[in-house]
Amino acid sequence: MLDRWLSDLIKVVDASEEPLRPVVQELQDLIESDPQVYMYFHQMFEELPDTKKYERTPTGSPQVRNYRHMLRLINHVLGTAPSFNETGLVGFPINAILDWPMGTAAGTNAFLDDNVNERFKAILDEWGEFLTSPASRYVLSDDPRHGWFGRDAMAAMPNFAQTFVCDPSQPHYGFTSWDDFFTRTFRPGRRPVAGAGDDDIITNACESAPYRIATDVRRVDTFWLKGQPYSLRHVFGDDPVNEEFVGGTVYQAFLSALSYHRWHAPVSGRVVSTRVIDGSYYAQSPAVGFDPASPNESQGYITEVATRGVIVIEADNPRIGLMAFVAVGMAEVSTNEITVVPGQHVSKGDQLGMFHFGGSTHLLVFRPGVELDFDLHGQQPGLDSSNILLNARLATVR
Repeated sequence: MLDRWLSDLIKVVDASEEPLRPVVQELQDLIESDPQVYMYFHQMFEELPDTKKYERTPTGSPQVRNYRHMLRLINHVLGTAPSFNETGLVGFPINAILDWPMGTAAGTNAFLDDNVNERFKAILDEWGEFLTSPASRYVLSDDPRHGWFGRDAMAAMPNFAQTFVCDPSQPHYGFTSWDDFFTRTFRPGRRPVAGAGDDDIITNACESAPYRIATDVRRVDTFWLKGQPYSLRHVFGDDPVNEEFVGGTVYQAFLSALSYHRWHAPVSGRVVSTRVIDGSYYAQSPAVGFDPASPNESQGYITEVATRGVIVIEADNPRIGLMAFVAVGMAEVSTNEITVVPGQHVSKGDQLGMFHFGGSTHLLVFRPGVELDFDLHGQQPGLDSSNILLNARLATVR
């Protein structure tokens, strides 16, 4: 399915003479002016394994042939909105274009380069402007296969109109843009807060699936190796607050492209600090090799290197004390919008912020000595887990 989508995109772009937008031209200029970056962007295509499995055409050449071809594909995407696709991956069109090059050694280096990420940030900001405009609503249609209110999408998102604030009688269900649809809100009462009067109950901060629980986490660790342990100093961007959590517990969960993408307070308390840390957009762990749904298998790793939003809360419950919510943007989803401010008191279930444009991952971080009984609703953490509802019970303090 992803191969076919990419092939169709390539046919459209190869048949056109669309000029590069200035933000894309700036990335090309960087690649061609910096000898190290130039080498990486050549090597990432040369290092693809010589097998059809890795997105190659029948002639044996990669579907995305080289970095200039890559730039033309990205350039075209900036004037489009994500259509529905049952794989969920085409909600990340740029990620799909870079999928296999990301898995090479050269790709690992290139997508960690600060200057490369600065150019990608400008590209994603421009795409974001389109996705917040009325022009992006064309995919909010009832096309049976690719419209977000069509047959296939409604099967993937059952009871949509009953669950989310919208008006099916209006064009595009009343949404003003793709991003307005993406950041949709639940209808009142759809996600009640578990244990609203009980500060020992911690609730799910996002509509998300459990990925990992780690205990006795370290201040510094080798997060790029197999297992991808959490390295708190890097997660918190060298903020001294990381010291509070050494030896503590980290819970990580991920959001699919079909999920609700706002964040809500898992505890009641006072917001101590907020911070957005700029980072990578298309880096994946060198330990996972070629991940066909990259960076899904790199979710531990990207908590240290990707763009992320950090909210530290002093919980009203002294047995919890200081805790942190960390929103981690994956690929295109690196707009971490924080909607609370330091000093503000939040009640459990109040909004903290939101992601824009696609699937993502997040952490809850607790101090050592906070004893928690997690309730994962009958499942084990991992890539095959399913969403736990927003505001549902996630853990109880012993």
